[in-house]
Amino acid sequence: MSKRITAKHKLDRRMGQNIWGRPKSPVNRREYGPGQHGQRRKGKMSDFGTQLRAKQKLKGYYANITEKQFRRYYGEAIRMKGDSGENLIGLLERRLDAIVYRAKFVATPFAARQFVNHGHVKVNGRRVNIPSYLVKPGDVVELKDSSKQLEVVVVASQLAERDVPDYIEVDHAKMTARLTRVPGLSEVPYPVQMEPNLVIEFYSR
Repeated sequence: MSKRITAKHKLDRRMGQNIWGRPKSPVNRREYGPGQHGQRRKGKMSDFGTQLRAKQKLKGYYANITEKQFRRYYGEAIRMKGDSGENLIGLLERRLDAIVYRAKFVATPFAARQFVNHGHVKVNGRRVNIPSYLVKPGDVVELKDSSKQLEVVVVASQLAERDVPDYIEVDHAKMTARLTRVPGLSEVPYPVQMEPNLVIEFYSR
């Protein structure tokens, strides 16, 4: 399990964007970076800086995946046929914690990781407590019976700030979700622009 050691909203302020589209993001109040130099005029960013920023943003969005794990996704993405950037997004969206988050079983990607770790989730009837477990199209993700009425679940399923994407079928009455297909970049409802092609360029230097 990777451990988040910094406040998640620091990433929002460093990037100057509301990464998760949350109403409590500090960027909703001020879009400049943290600290006394946050409002300084920024110079033109280098290609390396642009690529690094794209990597930090995408890695941070999925609850700050470890660098080792994120590089492994890159390696898998370039081995697969087709566009490597699209492949990377497909792998990230197949993560079990990402499915739990997209299905609105919990409110944030960080809560989704913790929820899976604590054993609340089953895949095809079997308990899985590994957030990075890759769900395949057709797999059914469901909550344990004892977890379906938890307050965090009930509140998250009623959140109006985001919708369940088309590539996931959800039944909130039964608390089940099914991945119907691996999505492309244009299908994933990111609140901000993600640039997986820059991430591929960063690692392929």
